[in-house]
Amino acid sequence: MTATTETLQPPSVLSVAAVRRSAHARTLWTLVGVGLAALAALCSVWLGSRGVSWSDVWAGLAGGRDTLGQAAVAKRLPRTVLALAAGGALGVSGAVMQGVTRNPLADPGILGVNMGASLAVAVGIVYFNLTNPTSYIWVAIVGSAAAAVFVYIVGSLGRGGATPLKLALAGAATSAALVSFVTAVVLPRNDVAGTFQSWQIGGVGGATWDKLATVSPFLAVGFVICTLSAHGLNSIALGDELAAGLGENVMLTRTLSALGAVVLCGATTAVCGPIAFVGLVVPHACRLVLGPDYRWIIPMSAITGATLVAVSDTVGRVIAKPQEVDVGIITAIVGAPVFIWIVRRQKVREL
Repeated sequence: MTATTETLQPPSVLSVAAVRRSAHARTLWTLVGVGLAALAALCSVWLGSRGVSWSDVWAGLAGGRDTLGQAAVAKRLPRTVLALAAGGALGVSGAVMQGVTRNPLADPGILGVNMGASLAVAVGIVYFNLTNPTSYIWVAIVGSAAAAVFVYIVGSLGRGGATPLKLALAGAATSAALVSFVTAVVLPRNDVAGTFQSWQIGGVGGATWDKLATVSPFLAVGFVICTLSAHGLNSIALGDELAAGLGENVMLTRTLSALGAVVLCGATTAVCGPIAFVGLVVPHACRLVLGPDYRWIIPMSAITGATLVAVSDTVGRVIAKPQEVDVGIITAIVGAPVFIWIVRRQKVREL
């Protein structure tokens, strides 16, 4: 039997070749993701309750508003940009939360982080008369952080510590309680109840360039923190003891990573409302094609999350003409079956 060239290569050479092939595949998938995100953005500008021609799209992108089609395109632009930014933020936030907790069920919505931000914004509006968009974001970040800490503490009680199922149950119970608190806070205020109820579903319909300018610095800071935490999350994935043995400051890495995730989630929730399941679905999809390396998962989660929310917003505008279905409803329809599949796959026995 004649040996092939590959079988005669030493293990070190084979390892390098495998790494190169893997890097090439990851790069290819990333380019595919970028292309799909660009296509989703273009469709978001093109499709909606009013049909527009491609000439109107190009003219609207250039700033033209001479026709109704061009005006529609100009109105959809900030909405599309917000959908991309919000989806990217939620995707990265979910990926980092899963890495910090080593919990495949972690998601800003499932862990109650979104609802923590919602309650904080509701309390700020009703009791402190907050009107500044920047103050909404700061309050939402504080609420997100408080909810995340509370859920982690409750999920860590008992034998086995913070198991995936215990965290999911603690998050679900906390979310249910926070929804009740939000209703109790907002319901007596008829002047804000209707608007807040619509906001609570989660959507990007109220996007403006001013909102984008307000939230952009917070999202940028959150993205930077999460990206810089990628190497540390890879170490934590090996276990706390081994990560510490490799020289990683586990507590510091967890704290900074969680801070970045909370900033992204809180800022996005303050502007768009609580959009669920994006942070759950997106990281799992990225791991299927890229593997477990967070240096690739985090940027790909941003790209895939942006695509998912932009597509969800477009679908919501197309299927209910001339009305709209909010993004939060579409992502829930997509994410709920994925959540059930993950729970069944994990086969977690501990409570």
